[in-house]
Parts: sequence; structure tokens; C-alpha cells
Amino acid sequence: MRERPGPAVYGRHVLIRNEIRPMENGMEGVTAVILGGGRGSRLLPLTLYRAKPAVAFAGKYRIIDIPISNCINSGIKRIFVLTQFLSTSLHRHIMQTYRFDQFSNGFVEIVAAEQTLLREDWFQGPADAVRATLDHTMYYRADQMLILSGDQLYRMNYADLVRFHRERRADITICVHPVDGTDAASMGLAEVDGEGTLLRFEEKPQDPDVIDSFRVPAHLAPRLGTGAEGKILASMGIYVFEPKALAEALAEGPATDFGGGIFQRALGRRKVTVYPFPGYWRDIGTIKAFFDANVSLGSRGAPFRLYAPHWPIFTRTRALPPSHITASEILDTLVAEGAFVAGARVVKSVIGVRNVVRRGSELTQVVMLGTDFYDGEEFLTGEGVRGDSMPGLGIGRNCIIERAIIDKNACIGDGVVIPARPDVKAFKGEGYWIRDGITVIPKGAVIPPGTVL
Repeated sequence: MRERPGPAVYGRHVLIRNEIRPMENGMEGVTAVILGGGRGSRLLPLTLYRAKPAVAFAGKYRIIDIPISNCINSGIKRIFVLTQFLSTSLHRHIMQTYRFDQFSNGFVEIVAAEQTLLREDWFQGPADAVRATLDHTMYYRADQMLILSGDQLYRMNYADLVRFHRERRADITICVHPVDGTDAASMGLAEVDGEGTLLRFEEKPQDPDVIDSFRVPAHLAPRLGTGAEGKILASMGIYVFEPKALAEALAEGPATDFGGGIFQRALGRRKVTVYPFPGYWRDIGTIKAFFDANVSLGSRGAPFRLYAPHWPIFTRTRALPPSHITASEILDTLVAEGAFVAGARVVKSVIGVRNVVRRGSELTQVVMLGTDFYDGEEFLTGEGVRGDSMPGLGIGRNCIIERAIIDKNACIGDGVVIPARPDVKAFKGEGYWIRDGITVIPKGAVIPPGTVL
């Protein structure tokens, strides 16, 4: 049982400081908080049975692996993951994957929404989730609090970000990145001066003239890399707070979002700086963005590479055999371990762990998220115990599938045709969905032989 040290009170919140051991000047004093508790409605139907950060990515990872790996590689090993909806598989993955040894001070701790004597409701937004869990995340004395989103693809050394924050003696630092005008309406936009201080912040403005006023300034464009000039300066949803500033800001009002409330009130009252990030960054919290990011990983000029020297993406270790590929044509495709591909043609796709693609099938831009078991192993699906009359796991014989996401444990019968539907914005059929022109087969779904969707 942890012994509670004396509290320091900011507003109605308690900032706990643990003085058992002195903090070092590096990243050991940074606490990371990953927001992973939203409903994930933008990723439906992949989030029908799981939290958004638990969705499989690149055939073998989970989305949550990206921010956690960035933390570990940056030397930050005190990590809290805030969860709320459908969090069972996320909890299981984290507990099976991130276990530090007893000689390390590191941990990845899951903090779920809970009822207390002071509140009985769910998290109402990102800022409210942080507010509701302050007693947990600030249990240990922190030099800085790093707030991260759980649905983004990027590789960042958070140590550089924290040092930037410390050098400028900021209360709050917001990471920014250039985006196209078409994406800006769904993001928080920032205006900065020549010193990098935040002057104005607008959360998801819809007026084109307002959006246009947040173009990347000339003095900042060189730091954001080639192509930044003329784009819109947007928040990445990655923030560094001084602990006192965070506790006080959350106590000042009922704001549920950082951009829509916390940053607006901070202007002119606290020192808020922006950190320009020039590397690859993408929000993969929508079906289209998730699909495009996965498909791009297998191309020769992939904008994001899964492997980087000394900067691995960690995930659960599986004792699976190498993939077995016979008499097949595989182009610009990722194939995870334990997969079987026999006599098939696969182009610009992702074949997840244990997935099977049978003879005569042709896959073009298909993202298969993997399976949790092989045929013949004991398991349950939403229909109960799987019978012998059902199609086998994976893709059957002589199927033609284009622009689709096949979720875990799906069974696609022989001769199934799933054509590309680029003109369909949103549709829900029996056993499948179409979102932004991409057909999605939900987890555990069964598509009978000969079906044409």
C-alpha cells in the first residue's frame, strides 16, 4: 500500500508530492498521461467491441503502442493511460506488454473512470478526464506533466519537447504541426508571435476566413520543414504543463476540452508557448485516415517507417512461426508473423498476425487486422461456439476484395466479392459497413460463400 505524503491544494484539487527519493534533472521527473477513454465513434465499427487505442495497427501493433513507445524511448517511464469505454482488451494488452522490472521506477498504469464521493458521472472530455484523475496522476511528484492523445501516428522524442518547455520557462507548451486547410476545421488552430508565444487559439473553426487567418507564419515555416509555408498551424493534441499550472487551470472552471476552454483562459494569464514539430504526424482516429496510414506503410516511399534505429515500437511478444507464403504475388504489402498466404495476389495491403489468404483470391488495398487464434483452436465468437459449417478464419478461395478493412477473427467465405465503393460516404449493411468509401467487416463477422457486397 502506497503511503500518502502531505498534499498541496490548488483550487479544489489535491496535488500530491512524494518526497521519498529526489528527482533527477532528466526525464525521470516527467509524468505522461495518455488520453484513451473516448467513445471512438469516428472509428466505428472498429470500436464496437474495444476502445479506440486498442484497435490493431500495421498488422501486429495496437494504436496505444505508439505513444507508449515514444514515452519509453524518450526516457519517460511513468505513464498513466486514462480509459472509459470498452476498455477490457486495452487493459489486457497493456498488462501483457508493458511490465518493467522491480529495479526500475517505471510503470504503465491504467486509470479508469470511477465514481467517487465528489463525482458520479463519466469523463465529459479530454480536460475533464485529466481533472477527474488528478489524484492518481499527481500521486508522485512531477517536474512536468505530458498530456498525449491515444490515436495518432508519429515518432517524437519527448525529451526535446520537455527541454524546449523548460528552457522557455513556460507554464504550458502546445505542440503544433502544419496541416491542409481541408483538415483544419476539425482541429485546434494556433497563432504565435516571433518569440513562439501563443497569441490566439480557436478550437475547430468552421469559417474559411477564420481558418485562413491561422496560416503558418513566415518566421516559423523553416522550423516546420519543407512544404509548411501556406499551410494552417494546428495543435497536435500534445501538451506539456507545469503541474501547478495544470491543477489550477482545471480548477478554474468546468471546461471539458483543452482547446475550447483551458487555453482560451490561459491567454494573457500564463506563459503559453508552441513547439513546432517538423516530422511525420497524422491523426488516425477516423476510418479513412486509419486506412490510408496502414496502406501507405508498405510502399517504397512510405512517409512513416515502422523501424527506426534505437527507436522501436513496442508491442506484445507472440511465440508465432514465420509467415508462410507459397505461389503468391505480394506487392507493396506488410505481412505479419504467423500468416498463411497460398496462391493469392496481394497488392498494397496489410496481412495481420495469423491471417489466412487462400488460393485464387485477389486483394487490393485491404487491411487485415489479424486473428486471435488459428482454426482448430478453441474459441468463442458473438454467435457462440464456432461450428464446422462456417467459413474458415481469414479469406476464402477465389475472393476479390478491394479497399476494405477486415477486423479480427472475421470469416470470409469462398467466392466473396467486395468491390471498391469510393462514392459511398456512409452505409450499414448486414455484416458490413461502408465509411468514406471503405468497406469494413467488423470483428468476428461471417460473410457466407458467394456473397457480393
